[in-house]
Amino acid sequence: MKIETRKNKAILFLADGMADEPLDELGGKTPLEHARTPNMDRIARKGASGTFLSLPGNCPTSSDAANLSVLGYDLDKSYPGRGPIEAASRGIELLPQDIAFRCNLVEVRDGILDDYSAGQIRNEDSAELINILNSELGSAKVFFHSGVSYRNLLVLRGEEFSEKIRFAKPDSSQGERVERLLPCPADPSPEAKHTAELLLELMRKSQEVLGRLPAARTNGGRANCIWPWSPGRKPDLEKFSDKYDGTGAAVIGAVDVIFGIAACTGMDIIRVPGATGFIDTNYEGKAEAAVKALASHDFVYLHIEAIDECSHMGRLDLKLKAIEDFDSRIVGPVMNALEGQPVRFAILPDHPVPIKLRKHTRTPVPVAICGPGISPDGVERYSEILAPKGSLGLMRKDELMRRILFTTSR
Repeated sequence: MKIETRKNKAILFLADGMADEPLDELGGKTPLEHARTPNMDRIARKGASGTFLSLPGNCPTSSDAANLSVLGYDLDKSYPGRGPIEAASRGIELLPQDIAFRCNLVEVRDGILDDYSAGQIRNEDSAELINILNSELGSAKVFFHSGVSYRNLLVLRGEEFSEKIRFAKPDSSQGERVERLLPCPADPSPEAKHTAELLLELMRKSQEVLGRLPAARTNGGRANCIWPWSPGRKPDLEKFSDKYDGTGAAVIGAVDVIFGIAACTGMDIIRVPGATGFIDTNYEGKAEAAVKALASHDFVYLHIEAIDECSHMGRLDLKLKAIEDFDSRIVGPVMNALEGQPVRFAILPDHPVPIKLRKHTRTPVPVAICGPGISPDGVERYSEILAPKGSLGLMRKDELMRRILFTTSR
């Protein structure tokens, strides 16, 4: 009989979208293999490696699904949709009849979805645009809420609306014709039909409103359309501490999807000033916050968004820089500050974003874990190529979290 006993505290370094594929311009190496990553390599060398299936074939390929999966939640039973998760982060209390959509500000050019982020629009510009949209297109049943950069929310209120909508994930649909991506009913109900029709109307009217606003021009791009996607109702997720035998957890991040998961699962949220979700984020502040958080929590989930954004942009130069910054300004300082303490360290991405594709894939991601009770398995570096050779094997569902948090004895 196996008995699980929590033995040590742990920090999980989550490098969003870091995994990739071999590239000719890097001599057949992946960006992770090519980048200088002595601290991630230290985790692999001192510990054990393996892979984790974060996006099984029956779930969306979005970061909310992937991060919930990393945390061990069964997506077949508990996936609520991106919209309501981010609503929880913003403190938006959804009523039973409310449906929340993630709502990107995007750039459409000549009928093509050209940029999922409207040129990585600045927070202040995005908030101004969303407030204007809410003023001109909002009503007692339609609400726009601003978020971080292009990441905003649309809430529909009323029994006549449905979350049964087919949608296109914008960062996976760049370069495609908008007419092929538009929301449509996912079932034959009148509510789904009505909801899809309203979404199309709001998208059309948003182009009229945004087209006349100077603030819509930013960073060489232009926010000229809203893009509602991933709808759902108020989440009901199991608390993290209940799921893992009283483990107290904290989350450090920058974007609403991560804070929303924390809010929905009862994990403490730590907001770091200057955390932006891009390459200009406050790395040092997040590292310092993680070390401090571990003093009062059993588990710290430290999420970095920048690598994912660079991957969706197709910017190999920025992805390499973001990987190296993550290693030298997050992983290294945290491990050095906690040197000699009984702490487990784990590293993985939530999903791959190959530079060539600029979108998420379902390929299992590389994992490395070191610390008390973890025996080295001979893998010397952390990479997509070497991790599958490690002793941890291919992990699914809550196997990863239990490997991190617990030791198993007989």
